[in-house]
Amino acid sequence: MSQDNQISSLDIHQVMKHLPHRYPFLMVDKVTDFKSGEYLNAIKNITVNEPCFVGHFPHRPVMPGVLILEALAQATGILAFKTLNELPDEKSLYYFVGIDSARFKKPVEPGDQVILKVKLLKRKRSMWKFDAQALVEGKVVCSAELMCSKQEI
Repeated sequence: MSQDNQISSLDIHQVMKHLPHRYPFLMVDKVTDFKSGEYLNAIKNITVNEPCFVGHFPHRPVMPGVLILEALAQATGILAFKTLNELPDEKSLYYFVGIDSARFKKPVEPGDQVILKVKLLKRKRSMWKFDAQALVEGKVVCSAELMCSKQEI
């Protein structure tokens, strides 16, 4: 439980309330823990049925690195909305606006469970900066600093 006595996990139905993404682009299956304004941990289960594996690569399916980064960005979106105590609406979008120091350490394959860990580093007006890591079996497979921005449309 978080200090404010709220449930600190989100099932898929709650995740979908916090993200506008839907299949095949919803990349967060469950939030396992978070603290508003600080951090969020989530899960992305990787299955061979995902559309990216048809062409990346048919003989040895590997999750594209950009999709791992997208999963991390979606986790930052949930953390931002939980921190603001808001839900997405049709008047604004939460954009992924920058990536620094991205590193890929190991391929992610069907059957893997990716643990997404994001930590808020700083926020200035509508700009947010996060430290992000994706792990499989306790080992970092991807790390980066991500910048996102909520913009009125």
